[in-house]
Amino acid sequence: MTKTTLTREQIKRYAQLSPFELKNVFIDLAQQAQADEPGQKEKSAVQMLNAGRGNPNWIATGPREAFFALGHFALEESRRVWTADNLGGMPEKQGAYERFDTFVRRHPDLPGIEMLAQCVQHGIQRFGFDKDDWVHELADGITGDNYPVPDRMLTHAEQVVRGYLADEMFDKKPPAGNLSLFATEGGTAAMCYIFDSLMKNGLLKKGDRIALMVPVFTPYIEIAELDTYGFDVTYISADKFAETGVREWRYPEEEVAKLEDPAIKLVCLVNPSNPPSLALSSRVANQIREIVASKNPNLLIVTDDVYGTFVEGFRSLAADLPRNTLLVYSYSKHYGCTGWRLGVIGLQDDNIIDEQIAALPREEKDRLAKRYGSLSLEPEKIRFIDRLVADSRQVALNHTAGLSLPQQVMMTIFSLFSMLEEGQTYKHRIRAIVRQRLELLLEGAQMKISEDPYRAGYYIELDLLAEAERVHGKPFADFLEANYEPVDALFRLAQQTGVVLLNGGGFDGPQWSVRVSLANLDDLDYLKIGHHLRVIFNDYTQEWKDSQG
Repeated sequence: MTKTTLTREQIKRYAQLSPFELKNVFIDLAQQAQADEPGQKEKSAVQMLNAGRGNPNWIATGPREAFFALGHFALEESRRVWTADNLGGMPEKQGAYERFDTFVRRHPDLPGIEMLAQCVQHGIQRFGFDKDDWVHELADGITGDNYPVPDRMLTHAEQVVRGYLADEMFDKKPPAGNLSLFATEGGTAAMCYIFDSLMKNGLLKKGDRIALMVPVFTPYIEIAELDTYGFDVTYISADKFAETGVREWRYPEEEVAKLEDPAIKLVCLVNPSNPPSLALSSRVANQIREIVASKNPNLLIVTDDVYGTFVEGFRSLAADLPRNTLLVYSYSKHYGCTGWRLGVIGLQDDNIIDEQIAALPREEKDRLAKRYGSLSLEPEKIRFIDRLVADSRQVALNHTAGLSLPQQVMMTIFSLFSMLEEGQTYKHRIRAIVRQRLELLLEGAQMKISEDPYRAGYYIELDLLAEAERVHGKPFADFLEANYEPVDALFRLAQQTGVVLLNGGGFDGPQWSVRVSLANLDDLDYLKIGHHLRVIFNDYTQEWKDSQG
């Protein structure tokens, strides 16, 4: 098999890039592997398989059909008010439900109409919505004819999404009190807004000590290192082994105990984790709860729970530590809607963040009163969740803040869909998809992973060095470390087989680990990827044996 043309020094330099940037290098190499070779008429048989992206290759069709059916109703409502060529008016509230009910009966064959009717009825039955107010919010929202009011989130949309989070993030046992939500442009925007507002409000300062539970989604690592923040980062590492050569990807008690240090002001985690794709164990959740109750009561927690729906009985830290936790959730992976940019930040009304702002020194309070003074005659009473909204638009544009209304309507319909029997069937189906792909990958790679009931399976992180020790013992693992850069296998995969994976070291995982997304390729592609990974692994084995003479 042809060896890579890159030198070890070149590979070492590339390894300094973010894994999401390094991925582009692998894609270039994989595309070259597909190109015509000199003197050959036939195309190369190499097929590029990019398992580096988390974008799923499925979408939820039912709620989208309901959304488009709602669009037809909303346009009819608009034309009812004012019709002149391509001009319509704003939908009216009075009698909206009765007209919707009539529309449903007049269009029984319109795709999505039945599910839309179910969603509307579920909103009325579960949340006790006023029928006209509810239907008008949906119709007016989908036309996008108004600025978002309230700017943080539409009234009915917030109640629906709160119910969805109670079901899917809190295992239908939400904490007491009210969870306020801020609809954002996906989890990406949520991350940016949170870090920015914590700094703007003096809750975090440049150079403060924070903790990251790793491996973790790379931007959490990279944001912390930006000169804007320059945080002093403590890493809580999931480095337990189930057995020799088989990583458990669980946090040892002594690692979690680092959070006892009251100098650590914030801890960030992705739950289930990215890339290991495991939900936090009850043991670790209980340990963190004990730490907050005793050693570090002012610890702020940011939990990014985008993959929670892939684990049966998932329960977020925001359910068990509601006063300390900012919840981030995105609809992107579950519903196959990364392009929609749908996310929320959740914060309990009774929370330590508002308490900490109230306890700031007078000088800080005066600074913040000036910052938010244009929004209220009593700026000190503006809650942190609302400061997030204002900060997202540089305060001065707070009056035009908020996620676009069609996005909020799509988010609402996705949430209602999940509450229906069809939505639960869909959830179990996509869980089965990723688990089937994981089995095929492991079959092809002939590798072993730990059994874990909390496995989401959206990604898998495979430690090649640990696998080397498991199969051939420590001398083989030592040979790999001495002779190759940790990302060498990824360069070989891309150039020789057209397979694109991400380096686990870029997520602050083991340097020789690789991340495979189990969401974005066809099932049998994962069998091929596993096979290619095993071939590369066997090449290393042969090189090791040859070196021994």
